[in-house]
Amino acid sequence: MQLQDILYSQGFGTRRVCAGLVQQGFVEVYREPDAPPVRVTDAAASFDPDGLCLRVQGTDWEVHAKAYLMLHKPAGTECSQKPSTYPSIYTLLPGPLRQRPTKGAVQGVQAVGRLDQDTTGLLLLSDDGQFIHRMSSPRKHLPKVYEVAAKHPVTAAQVQRLCEGVVLDDDPKPVRAAACDIVGEPGVSQHLRLTLTEGKYHQVKRMVAAVGNRVEGLHRSRIGALALPDDLPPGGWRWLTAADLEALRPVQA
Repeated sequence: MQLQDILYSQGFGTRRVCAGLVQQGFVEVYREPDAPPVRVTDAAASFDPDGLCLRVQGTDWEVHAKAYLMLHKPAGTECSQKPSTYPSIYTLLPGPLRQRPTKGAVQGVQAVGRLDQDTTGLLLLSDDGQFIHRMSSPRKHLPKVYEVAAKHPVTAAQVQRLCEGVVLDDDPKPVRAAACDIVGEPGVSQHLRLTLTEGKYHQVKRMVAAVGNRVEGLHRSRIGALALPDDLPPGGWRWLTAADLEALRPVQA
């Protein structure tokens, strides 16, 4: 694959811009982390993109045919390309990820589902439309774990009701938590760990309100078998590893 086409596939601009970056000496290539990068000035030079790393204008970049990412969403951000009030989560990503060429109906990377502006935690992003669909499909029953900071101490009776099902105002069918645990002493702790397999609008907040409590803080800690790493700070992102994708594989079948 020509180097200019590799750069284009990664979102570094149009093919003409990418060719210019190479010709002006702004692109180096390497495969081993400890190997010295080699500057390439021939835009048509061919490389196997698998396992290739680039250094573009001093910034290192791993080549990925498709983008699979996790983001630690901070509070005060919107999961929208055109936010109304708060900054977009996409401003937390480097330009190439936002500018990757269209794959099917997906331009750049897109969030898999949404979190409210005040909700923090694990968010998946990709430019693979099939992956986004699989991860979003309610038929896959993908469990999502939320850490809930409640206004009042959580009781065993509230947990029982959440597990048995509560009726929300937009659906007469009861909505149940797949799992629900008080983190700490019942009737004292205000920390609730709630697992859902559906994705209704403001579902956690409305379910907790339906049992007589209120959500003061909400954090998504896990999607499927994939947990948010402790060392990924709010606003930080990283590529999903092979192990991460393997952790999601059972829910993709």
